[in-house]
Amino acid sequence: MRYFLLLFLVFICIFPLSAYSTTLEIPPIPSMEDDGEEVAIIVLKDGQKIQNVKRRASEAGLEVRRTYQIALNAISVKGDSSAIQTLQAESGVSFISPVNTYSVHSENNIELIGGDLIRGYFDNEDHRLTGKGVRVGIIDTGIDYQHPDLARNYGGGHDVVDEDEDPMETRAAAGKSTLHGTHVAGIIAANGRLKGVAPEATIIAYRALGPGGSGTTEQVIAAIEEAIKDRVDVLNLSLGNNVNGPDLPISIALNKAVDEGITAVASSGNSGPNMWSVGSPGTASKAISVGASTPSLMIPYLKIEGKNTRLQLLQGSPPWKLDKSYPVADGGIGTKADLKDAKGKIVLIERGELTFSEKSQNAYEAGAEAVVIYNNTNGNFQGNLEGKHHIPVAALSKKDGSRLIKNLKKKTLLAQTNIIEEKDLLADFSSRGPVTSTWEIKPDVVAPGVAIKSTIPGGYLPLQGTSMAAPHVAGACALLKQAHPEWGPEQIKAALMNTSKQLVNNTGLPYKTYEQGAGRIQLEQALKTESLVMPGSLQFGKFKLADQQHKHTAYIEIENTSTSSKTYSFNIPHKVEGIEWELPLSFQIAPGKREKVEIKMSADPRKLTEKLYDGSLTLNAGSEQIRIPYLYVLEEPNYPRVMGFAIGKGDKPGVYRYEAYLPGGAEEFGIALFDPESLRFVGFLDWKRKVKKGQLEQEIEETILPDSGLYLAKIFAKKAGKEDWIETYLVVGPHGELIQQEYKGEKSHINN
Repeated sequence: MRYFLLLFLVFICIFPLSAYSTTLEIPPIPSMEDDGEEVAIIVLKDGQKIQNVKRRASEAGLEVRRTYQIALNAISVKGDSSAIQTLQAESGVSFISPVNTYSVHSENNIELIGGDLIRGYFDNEDHRLTGKGVRVGIIDTGIDYQHPDLARNYGGGHDVVDEDEDPMETRAAAGKSTLHGTHVAGIIAANGRLKGVAPEATIIAYRALGPGGSGTTEQVIAAIEEAIKDRVDVLNLSLGNNVNGPDLPISIALNKAVDEGITAVASSGNSGPNMWSVGSPGTASKAISVGASTPSLMIPYLKIEGKNTRLQLLQGSPPWKLDKSYPVADGGIGTKADLKDAKGKIVLIERGELTFSEKSQNAYEAGAEAVVIYNNTNGNFQGNLEGKHHIPVAALSKKDGSRLIKNLKKKTLLAQTNIIEEKDLLADFSSRGPVTSTWEIKPDVVAPGVAIKSTIPGGYLPLQGTSMAAPHVAGACALLKQAHPEWGPEQIKAALMNTSKQLVNNTGLPYKTYEQGAGRIQLEQALKTESLVMPGSLQFGKFKLADQQHKHTAYIEIENTSTSSKTYSFNIPHKVEGIEWELPLSFQIAPGKREKVEIKMSADPRKLTEKLYDGSLTLNAGSEQIRIPYLYVLEEPNYPRVMGFAIGKGDKPGVYRYEAYLPGGAEEFGIALFDPESLRFVGFLDWKRKVKKGQLEQEIEETILPDSGLYLAKIFAKKAGKEDWIETYLVVGPHGELIQQEYKGEKSHINN
């Protein structure tokens, strides 16, 4: 299966080893000529007795590993694939999902969301709002509960990896050391040299990811069950995968936790800026899915020949303080031989072969003033320097870097630095929605997730990613829970969404609702709001061209939390050709009361020209204005037809197993192999028709592999006249061994 590194040098995020089943319409486990052993989650229908399926599993020769009765009505089993397949036919079984492996998602941030202001407020018992009395669960790599900034807040926990009560981060002596959970915990509740969002909240740690930040579906669900039993108030999961599906087992378990009164917060993922990139459990409907925005950052721009080019400083770089024009030099890939002409210049160095730190050190020794490393693949990147460095080091896209190198070959270039303050921009890496099949808006909100300094074992470190954004929201939830102990998850989520700030990009246009949700959270406004709108966003489903006129109805509940009656009214929405709204007239709600409101939207598909329509309704609530994001889609929108491909060794010798996720199923699916040089078609590794939506998992025999060598694999899926594919390299060894390698070009093709 596909392995992912802990991307501390890029953006820390939880990725899966492989994609897993994600909808309730799971296809049957494929039949196989030779059975292989695997681990799977057997999810039962509501009301079914778990003992019956446990007995059937034992009769089939399967090992029952875990029993879930809180977050899920399910068991996990290990055994022959064919034996597991027989359970699919049991009347009480809802679906079967394979167990997969996860790895960790790779100072004004708290002030930006209003965390400093809210500490001047008090709860009903006249205590300052610090999270005191609120229990926040963290499902992660464990935490260093001996850290001086965390020790006083530590309230115990569980280790579901080692099956004990000691959720300490993995130490180097015990395997690949980890730090991710400690960093997340510090953002939520550090109380020492650093102050978290809720510095007096109680931290309950659940170590579900072990050495190297690796864990499984079983372990994460087990941790959710422990959190439910422990009755935590807030639960943070800075973990997930890059498969955009709404009903994966972990998402279902997280929704169950919300039903039990826990406010669940999950990171949306670091697969942006493409659409449809939000991953589970950030797709869980009832959880608060969090994307990443930027805090206040001083960003250097290089002005060359009248054109401003934005730079991204690498983590660990000294500040960019160049205050005059400098010549630009081509530094090759950054070897000492490439940098003979670097003295007194800004050197452009291509990414690759050497580490960022090696390139920086070589440039410094050659007398360079600064280093700009441009990407060797499409898009931007972010990185981390190790150790102390003496000159600034920044990242640049391949497109901009190649343009400058091309111009350098023609003439001398001079670069002048402009420093521009930026804040409240959506981070490029932050995963975007919407969610496939349910067409929900995700993420729900965004929070600072770039250059966030927090605790790690033995010290402090700035990291970035939606893993860092989610704990800002978890801490905010703890403060709101202290202020309003009577509020449940729905109300806390609504308060944050209803009062969020809509973010705009560098051109002054708002980001799409499925990119930022309701916007960047504002804690003080969330605390002071006197009206709650639930849900905080609306989706009107899918319209079909065959319908001459189609009307969709949505409902919201409005709660007046103040002590006096309030008058509510909707603004007239912005006019869109083909769309008509039916909104209620002005109405009143008594203090402490709720009212259900019907919203109707009629669409004439013949006049609609786009696949996705989004915007927001504005509700006047007394002196407040509440923005309610909405989304609707036309026909089959341009979501990726295939994602989450991974291939690796099966559970027995001579067998390999591949997985792919098909959000809407496929009329045709296949894995085609090509010669990477000539692109000559070699053959199919597999090919199918009429594949159901959800997780596809299939074993293949070693005997069908082509001759040893390097192949370009195209994993494609077709549906509704649209074909998408993923490209990766497969290496077949001389003895039939198969290895998947990352493709260095475009890794996926989406026909938008």
